[in-house]
Amino acid sequence: MLDVRRRGPRVVSQSQLVEKPYHHHARRCARRHRCVQFRKGYCRDRHLPNRDKADVSLHSGAAEVRMKISPIHSDKAYKAALARAADLVLKSDKASLDELEVLQAVVERWERSQHDLPLPTPVEAIRFRMAQTDLTPRDLEPYIGSRARVSEVLSGRRDLSIDMIRALAHHLGIPAASLIASPTRAESPKASKPSKAALDKLKTFGVFKARETYEQFIDRVFPPVAAPAFLRKTRTERTNAKTDLAALQAWCAAVVVKADAVALPKRREVQSEWGHELARLSQHANGLSMVEPALKSYGIVFITMEHLPGTYVDGAALCRTDGNPVIAMTLRHDRLDNFWFTLLHEFCHVARHLNQNRRIILDDLDIKGADAIEDEADRFAQDALIPPNIWKKHLTEGMDTEGVLALAQAAEVNPAVVAGRWQREHQDYRRFSKLLGRGEVRATLFP
Repeated sequence: MLDVRRRGPRVVSQSQLVEKPYHHHARRCARRHRCVQFRKGYCRDRHLPNRDKADVSLHSGAAEVRMKISPIHSDKAYKAALARAADLVLKSDKASLDELEVLQAVVERWERSQHDLPLPTPVEAIRFRMAQTDLTPRDLEPYIGSRARVSEVLSGRRDLSIDMIRALAHHLGIPAASLIASPTRAESPKASKPSKAALDKLKTFGVFKARETYEQFIDRVFPPVAAPAFLRKTRTERTNAKTDLAALQAWCAAVVVKADAVALPKRREVQSEWGHELARLSQHANGLSMVEPALKSYGIVFITMEHLPGTYVDGAALCRTDGNPVIAMTLRHDRLDNFWFTLLHEFCHVARHLNQNRRIILDDLDIKGADAIEDEADRFAQDALIPPNIWKKHLTEGMDTEGVLALAQAAEVNPAVVAGRWQREHQDYRRFSKLLGRGEVRATLFP
C-alpha cells in the first residue's frame, strides 16, 4: 500500500501496493495542526503539505528499494512524470519496473481528473480492430454487407445499423459503446444542398414560401434544434448506396409540409387488421382513388409525391409535425402490383414500427429487406394481399391467365397483385407481364 506517513517509511510487500481507503473533509480544515486525520496521514486530499513528498518503501525479496512519489497537481508535474516514465520504460530491473507501475497509477489518476477522454468514433474503433487483427475491408463484408456498404461505413458516409453493431461486437469483439458513439467528435455539419436538378423539381411541389431559400425551408420544417434528433430517428438502411441524402431530406420535408395541411379526424390507434381491409380495395375499378379516404378514416395521411433526382425511394412511413402518421409514396414504378405491395408494406411500418425513437422509415423496395423490421413488413404486405392458405390452395404448377384470375377472385384482390407475386417467386418477369397494370397508377394519382 502507499504509506504517506512522515514518521519514516514503513516496509510493505509488493502485493500490498494498493491505496488504502481514507476519509477526507467536505471542506478544507483550517486548523490542520490539530486534525487527527492529518496527524495520522489520512487527510491527504485536503492537507496537501502532508502528501507532497511521500516516502514509499517496497520490499521485494531481500532487497528494499526506496523511491520518492510526488502526487501530480499541475501540468508541469504531469509532464515531468511522463518524462520519468519514459526513462523507466527503457530499464528492466525490478526496482524500475515497480516504480513505473506506481507512477503509471499516479499519471492515470491525474488524467482521469483533468481530461474527459472521448470514445473513439465507430470508424476509428473498426479501423483500430482491423489493424490489430490484420483484417481487410473484404473481411468485414459478412458483418456489414456488400463491398460498397463496407466502403461507405469506413468512409463515414453510412452509419452503422443495429444489426451491423451486433455483428461487429459479437464477432470482432469491438465494444458496443464505441460502435454506437456519435459518428464524429465535432458537431455534425448541416446537410449539404441537393443537386440543382433536385432543387428545381422540389420547387415545383409548391412547398416553398415566397422568397424562401432552401436553407430557410429546411429550418422551418426541421428547426435547427429538432433537425438532428429527427434525422437520428430516421431509418435509411433500405435505401440505395447512391442516394443523395440532402435530396432525400428535402423530399421528407416536402412530404411533412403537405401532410401538415391535411385535416384528420380524431386520432386513432392504428390496427394491423385494417391492412386486410385496405388490400381488398384493390379489387375495385376505382380502388386507387379509395385509398386516401380509407387511410384518412384510420387517422393516417396519404401523400403521393414524385421522388427527387438522386433519390431511390418507393415509399415512406413517417410522422408529421403533430405526430400523426403519414404514408408517402413516389409511384416510381408505375404498376398496380408494386403500388399495392408498397402501400401495405408502409402500412405495416405505421401500425407496428413507428414510435418516438423511430420517426421515419424510408424504403427502396428494389433492395432486399435489410433486417427483421423490413422482413416483417414484407411478409405482412404479402399475406394481407393474398392469405397463405388461399395462395397454397390455388397455386398450380403450370398456372395460366385463367388461374391468375381465379386466385385473384378467391383472394379478393386485383389480378395484378397475383401476377406480380408469381413473377417474384418464380423469377420470371415475362410471364403475366400484361396483367401488372402498367401505366395505370400515375394516370390516376398524378393527373
